Amino acid sequence: MGFPKVFRGLYFLRRFSSARIPTQFGEFTAYSYRNNFRNEGNIALVLGDVTAIETPLVRVHSECLTGDLIGSLRCDCGSQLRASLEMIGEEGVGILIYLRGHEGRGIGLGKKLRAYNLQDEGLDTVDANLKQGLPVDSRDYYFAAKILQDLCVSEVRLLTNNPKKKSGLESEGIGVVSRVPLETSPTEENLRYLETKKTRLGHILNN
Repeated sequence: MGFPKVFRGLYFLRRFSSARIPTQFGEFTAYSYRNNFRNEGNIALVLGDVTAIETPLVRVHSECLTGDLIGSLRCDCGSQLRASLEMIGEEGVGILIYLRGHEGRGIGLGKKLRAYNLQDEGLDTVDANLKQGLPVDSRDYYFAAKILQDLCVSEVRLLTNNPKKKSGLESEGIGVVSRVPLETSPTEENLRYLETKKTRLGHILNN
């Protein structure tokens, strides 16, 4: 969730802990980060020596409990998470940053579930947020940039279909050398959602 830039000097992000995380995609090192106000426990999954190459492959993934954990077919978040880990694993080096507080493009889990009900009544994902008097997208990439800087990474190849993630990182001092597409197979449940992301949110999608 975003916050005014004027207050950013008050925010302190620190690396809290790390551990080896073996996965089907490779053996990652997980770094936990905490900040002084939200304590959300953002995490970076790092594979290989990301300082040994100029532009590591990086995914900045927004928290989505329903898609990432439960496997909801209403969105493409879970499939994008797995595809990102697979692509990083194939390269043998890279980073996946998992940002907490980004649920529902920043509105939170409870309000996202309310938005789902509005979508079932005919609204798309944009209008479902607006109907509740909420912003369409309040996500912020300040902490993602700070995590990358802590990992000594200043330039990346960014795994995303969302140009706003690219510009968000660039505005925080991270160079995005290229955008790497991250499209997964659509489902009957998320076709309208993907079309809305493409036509109303500016995501670059070919499917």
